[in-house]
Amino acid sequence: MPLRFRPPRTGGPGGALTIWVVALAVYVLAVFHRSSLAVAGLQASDRFDISAAELATFTMLQLLVYAGMQIPVGLLLDRFGSRRMLLAGIATLTTAQVGFAFATSYPVAVVARVGVGLGDAMVFICVLRLVTTWFPARRIPLVTQLTGVLGQSGAIFAAVPMTWGLRQLGWTTSYLLAAGIGVVLALALLLVVRDSPEHRSLSGEPLSFAGMRGSLTEAWSHPGTRLGFWTHFTTQFSSTTLSLLWGYPFLVRGQGLSSTTAGLLLTLLVVAVMGAGPVLAWLITRHPWHRSSLVLVILAAIVVMWTAVLAWPGPAPLPVLVILIIVVGIGGPASMIGFDIGRTSNRAERLGSATGIINQGGFIASLVLVVAIGVILDWRTPGGGDYPADAFTWAMSAQYVLWALGITQIWRFRRRTRARVLSDRDGIVPTDP
Repeated sequence: MPLRFRPPRTGGPGGALTIWVVALAVYVLAVFHRSSLAVAGLQASDRFDISAAELATFTMLQLLVYAGMQIPVGLLLDRFGSRRMLLAGIATLTTAQVGFAFATSYPVAVVARVGVGLGDAMVFICVLRLVTTWFPARRIPLVTQLTGVLGQSGAIFAAVPMTWGLRQLGWTTSYLLAAGIGVVLALALLLVVRDSPEHRSLSGEPLSFAGMRGSLTEAWSHPGTRLGFWTHFTTQFSSTTLSLLWGYPFLVRGQGLSSTTAGLLLTLLVVAVMGAGPVLAWLITRHPWHRSSLVLVILAAIVVMWTAVLAWPGPAPLPVLVILIIVVGIGGPASMIGFDIGRTSNRAERLGSATGIINQGGFIASLVLVVAIGVILDWRTPGGGDYPADAFTWAMSAQYVLWALGITQIWRFRRRTRARVLSDRDGIVPTDP
């Protein structure tokens, strides 16, 4: 399906595709910065003289800041537009990475990683706003999925170059070079990106407490926003938890795989995410009324495969684990359907607020699950030491609580959203859930 785009109605330096590519590059860089610590854990432990728990704090704080900032960023996006928010985000990311490059103490490093989370929070929903503004409605689902899929390549770019840089160039030089990319992209943003075909920068109503409360209330009151939130909440956490922290320990300790096989399966998870995105975009473009039905089918497949693996007597066969990883990977791009539902449920002037609300869902669920798995593993492993396989069976079963909550809410709000679509007469919702 080729991408068609509207050329600017004013004399801008490029069309919608050019603007999207530059904004996408900023998102790739944000994911790169978010993931850059994943290959620097040992060096960070030595540099800051910290324990494994303190090292894990870096990741947890980043995610907490990212999730906590989504609603404020959504309000700011409605007020100041994508272009200025992306500039603020890349400036924050660059400054934070420079601080991390020179940090020699744990408290300074923590502040720097909080800055990375703050800058990262300003990027994704701003790129989605540009997609909604610049592309025809029938192309938005595809471009949205491509944004999410291609953006995750930042994690791949962070692995090999940062590993090489840390080994050959050292900590400070490697992080400074990574920060320098932000300067180049900031210049590209200034030169290329426009908020709309008519305006380089758009401004909404001035922020006030009453205005912010009204915008959030209006966005949240629409059942489509809540359907998008619970869609994102329920589909994302399984793949995020595996890729973020617990996938490797589960496969090695819980399923008895070698480190090489576990690594290949986690790579397959990324491949599944990248392959499923365009397919899901095509499906929801052809069948917009059945978007939530597609989500429920995917969730049913995820639950069935996890049940098969966790109920298997002893380690599950490798083919079963392969199917589990592929199905769980599909849940990543399935979470993007929540944004499409939110887009068709809200007016343009409150779309930033709605997108921020929705984007919190998956990260809140992932944080809850990451912590719950750790607590249950410690509970089932008295005295410490290596976690036994049955401890992972108990820990991974915590997902059923989140699935039960999320699926119930999806079913509840999809009925309300459909009723709202059928009764609306003001043109807010151009397609159906």
